Order: sequence, then structure tokens, then C-alpha cells
Amino acid sequence: MSTRYGPLVLIEPHAHLGGGHHQRTLTALAAARPGAVVITPQGIADGPGPLLRAGSCIAAGPVGPAAKALLAAARAAERVSTAGKRAFRSRRWPLPLRRLPHQVTLIARCLTEAGCLRTARRLAPQPAAVVILSASEALHGMAALLGGTPHLRFIHELVTTEDSPVRLLGRLARRSEKHVVALYPTTAVRDRLSPVFPHLPGRVRAFAVDDGRPLTAAERDGARAAFTIPASATAVCLVGGWWPYKDIATVDAALARLTKPLHVLVCGTPLDDAVLERWHRLPRVRVHTVPGPVGEDVLRLVYAAADAAVVARCPGTGKESGLVMDAARLDVPLIVSDHDPDLTERLIGQPWAQVFPAGAPGALAAALAALADGPPERPGPKASTVLDMLPAAEQAAYLIDTYTDLIKEYR
Repeated sequence: MSTRYGPLVLIEPHAHLGGGHHQRTLTALAAARPGAVVITPQGIADGPGPLLRAGSCIAAGPVGPAAKALLAAARAAERVSTAGKRAFRSRRWPLPLRRLPHQVTLIARCLTEAGCLRTARRLAPQPAAVVILSASEALHGMAALLGGTPHLRFIHELVTTEDSPVRLLGRLARRSEKHVVALYPTTAVRDRLSPVFPHLPGRVRAFAVDDGRPLTAAERDGARAAFTIPASATAVCLVGGWWPYKDIATVDAALARLTKPLHVLVCGTPLDDAVLERWHRLPRVRVHTVPGPVGEDVLRLVYAAADAAVVARCPGTGKESGLVMDAARLDVPLIVSDHDPDLTERLIGQPWAQVFPAGAPGALAAALAALADGPPERPGPKASTVLDMLPAAEQAAYLIDTYTDLIKEYR
């Protein structure tokens, strides 16, 4: 049970980036703990309205001289990184030089986190918990050392590993890793990170939370009308930016094989205009494009218009899928690739989830064609349990309990 009664401190360095389940989780956790302190060093893309309505105290900049110095250093490091990426982007440069700007980015992110932690010390000297919701995959102990604050940190993926100079910085602050608990959204992320940081305490914990607001029949009817999709037609949605780990090539090939009409709602950024133009020319496909990033209301509209959500990822992608979590919390059936063995094990046998082999356009085309035979079963209230996705209040309580245990060890 939670024994700490100060404010919950939520740090989201990426709040200025629109869309995504990171901002949704931030808002839901803040609403579950009125009076939460929310620290967003670069502001909030969608504005502070939902957080203010939840009674949160928002810090969109550094508080205190130490925080100001750290964030100024972070901005300087980021400028160096940006310039370095431009200078060394050609493959004619040796790999260590091409990697150097990304190493500077890791340092910039560490300094940003440390500045936010210093701000947290000023605003909440006795917090219920301090949580970095989108933390860097490196320099965990250094962030705690410079920030002077024990904390929990959600590490969503391993993008850039530490090269020798950054690894040395990490070793200098290794003792401070005991002041941190890493939270890995999936077992795949844990299995990649834990060998790299064997001294860092960590737990597997789903990041996304269930806000208890599934789509209603009225929303579905209204969404179909908004997109001029007949009630009898078959429609799927493809949500999120087309990043390298998204398997758009398999979706592209599957749509070309369709033998029955299908409406496809595409929402996100970035998108590939050339691919979209090709889909527009397909005789059995009707494409509805909603450029992103979009707010929660528009996102709900897109999901509400679809009979199922399609999630296609490249094999081996193990980061938490906000799209899978969206389907569960919004009560939308799912057509998903078997890119992550742990996720596949959870979904196999669920009547609301159709799993197809990653990289198999024929299997995806068959799953899409089957939708015309009748609407699939909707996930229902137990779907969140299948994915270990908790209500926001329970997640907040877990974070506070975990932080309380960390503080006991820290003292």
C-alpha cells in the first residue's frame, strides 16, 4: 500500500512532441493524482488544458540555478549534436565519427533529465514519487547523480548504445544507479537493456494505462458519417507514423492483393506520399488520410470508424505498441503481426485479435478479406488485463509503492 502522501512528480521530456500514448499516459496519471507536479522542459504540444483541469502544477521550464545551468548545458549539447549529424551524415566518414553526434545526444538527454530532477527537488521536496516517463536509454546513474534525486524511469527502447567516452561517464556514476529503478514496458526491452546495465535495478511494467473510456456506439456511428463510410462497408485503420520499424511494405503488398472492397483510414506522421498515391489507385481500396499528429478526440474518431486496427511491425520489434494498447482500451478489434513473441503469446486465442506472420502479405490480405464476412468480436473490459494494462489510479499507486521501496533502500 502507498504510504507517501506528497505530490506525484511526472517528468515528460517529450511532451512537446504531439500525439502518441506518452502524452495520454501523462495526462491520465496526473488526473489520477490531483495536485501532481508535471515537469515538461520544452512545453506541451497540445497545451496544458487537460493537466490544469486535473489540478496539476506544471513547470514548463527550470526552477532554481542548478536546473537552469543543467538545461542550458543540455541545449548547448543538443546544438552540437545537430551540427555533428549534419557534418558527419555521409557514409564516407568512419563509423565512430558518424556515431559521435548520437553520443552527444545521449549526454544532452542526461543533462535534460538532471535539470528536471533538480526542478523536482525545488517544487516537491517530499514527493510521493518521481518518475521520468520517457527516459534515455543511457547514463541512468549520471542523471540521478547530477539531478540529486532518486527516481523511477521508463525506458521504452534501446536506440543508441554507449560508446567508450559515454560509457566512461556512466562508470563514474555507477554507484548512483542504485538510486534508480528502471521500468521496462516489455520483456524484450528488458532483455536488451539489462545485459548492458547489469547493476541497474529494473522491473517489467506496462507503460500505457487504461482511462476507462471505450468507444461508444454513438461515436462509431458519428465517425462513419464523418468519413462517409457506409455502415455496411468494411474499414480498417492504420495509425501512427511510418517509422522504420513499421512494416508498411507488407501492408502495401497485402492491399494490392485484396479481392473485396476495403476502406483504409491512415492517421499519423510521417507518412509516405508515394505509397499513399499508389493505394489511391488500387481499385478495391478507398483511402482516408488524417495527417498527424492529432489530439485524442480525432484519434478516437479514426478508431471509431474502423472495424479493426492494423498493426504491422518488422520482426524483432519489442517496444511497447501504443497502437495495441489503444485497441484494447478503446474496444477495437486488432489485426497484428507476430513481431514480438511475448505479445503474440498474450494475443493468440483472443477472439478480438487476429495474429498474422510478420512480413507475410498473403496472410494479412486473408485477414483483411475475412472482415467482410462479419464484424469481429470486440475486446471488452478484460482485454486490458491480457496486456497487463492497469487503470491510471492503480498505475499511480504502483509507482508510489515502488518509489517508497527505493527510498527505503536509498536511506
